[in-house]
Amino acid sequence: MSNIKIYKILGSRRFSNYWWATIIFIGSLGFFIIGLSSYIQRILIPFINSDIPIFLPQGAVMTFYGTLGIFISIFLWYTIILNIGSGYNEFNNITKIVTIFRLGFPGKNRFLKLQYNISDITSIKIIIEDKFLSKREIYLKMKDKREIPLTKIGESVTISELENEAVELAQFLNVKIEGIK
Repeated sequence: MSNIKIYKILGSRRFSNYWWATIIFIGSLGFFIIGLSSYIQRILIPFINSDIPIFLPQGAVMTFYGTLGIFISIFLWYTIILNIGSGYNEFNNITKIVTIFRLGFPGKNRFLKLQYNISDITSIKIIIEDKFLSKREIYLKMKDKREIPLTKIGESVTISELENEAVELAQFLNVKIEGIK
């Protein structure tokens, strides 16, 4: 049995983010081009045979929403390129240290590295709420009542996979589990 467990965390580079960044960019570009066409009173997309809306108010609103959407899609692509939120959780029984590492935005806090002593962990806590927006999470519960999330955000995990991971982690750290009934 290995004395070190490492769980990789997938960041922003997931299919849904690629999908939404692309769809928002294409839709926003369409809005922006139609708004710009209404401003210069000339069709900028040759394969569209349509009446050009008047600039005030329709064209101005379309230009505004198109610009806003383009900036939102640029932000989404930026987070994908930088892989924001990716990292790993390392549980080391040799050094008795738990390391949680994540990538953030560029700057002073680009690299988030948190380390905790295994002796400070009281339990592994599981939260499972299956409502409209289901919540399935694993936390490290510390002696000072802090709860540090360990699960990957946005990844659909079955309840049995979540429970198995929590049980495996609790056995590895030699702590109890809260939340499993």
